[in-house]
Amino acid sequence: MATEAAHGESPTDYIVHHLTHLKVGSGFWTFHVDTLLVSASLALLVAVMLVRAARVKSNGAPSGLRAFVEWVYEFVDGNVADIYHGNRAFLVALGMTLFTWVVAMNAMDLLPLDLPGGIASMLGADYFRVVPTADLNGTVAMAIVVLVLIVGYAIRAKGVGGYLHEWIAAPFGSNPILWIPNIFLNAVELIAKPVSLSMRLFGNMYAGEILFMLIALLGMAFAASIGGVALFVGQVIFGAAWAVFHILIVLLQAYIFMVLPVVYISMAEEHH
Repeated sequence: MATEAAHGESPTDYIVHHLTHLKVGSGFWTFHVDTLLVSASLALLVAVMLVRAARVKSNGAPSGLRAFVEWVYEFVDGNVADIYHGNRAFLVALGMTLFTWVVAMNAMDLLPLDLPGGIASMLGADYFRVVPTADLNGTVAMAIVVLVLIVGYAIRAKGVGGYLHEWIAAPFGSNPILWIPNIFLNAVELIAKPVSLSMRLFGNMYAGEILFMLIALLGMAFAASIGGVALFVGQVIFGAAWAVFHILIVLLQAYIFMVLPVVYISMAEEHH
């Protein structure tokens, strides 16, 4: 916590503390409770908001929450329509879900750095990370779902036989000598999609989280001689400047995570 860093905790200890997850289990079966809890809570919050907006009755031009949600929907629908030229109903729903949910998760980085941990400590938790997309486990889990959709759409478009044939026949042709290189290249291409998708989101949000911590330490160092209240004020002032720029990263990374799955699914339906 900020006050702990001001009273003997080193900057390294402060950063390590803030990068430690609230966990249960061990080894492979370690569950990050904070990531699961925050991501599920935000998913529920976003779902409630979208349902509430859909149920708002509008006579004439929509306004308020309904107008905002319709604007976001039209934005997502327009982007999906530019990429995917088939029946896009499901992909628009997928894009809307990914965009709004990832924005909500990314936006947790804009909370005062020590606020979530302070609340968690009052409830008896020593550690609590509040940005699910800064946890590689969270972004990889979402990317795996996208991977399943990519394979599913490819099989739907080409059939099981056509999809498997493509693995051995593209890109070098169906000569048996080239089957192994074809399989290897197709495997690399398929695996690279969820890896790049998850790593891009995780890397940007993790870096943003680290920068907020460094700025917080700078603010605390600046105000250390004044008192405990000034530590929090200094942290907020220095963090606010970065937060303004970070809003762009929050939105941009959510947009990329929305668009790339649609691109990958569109590519998966193409016949080679």
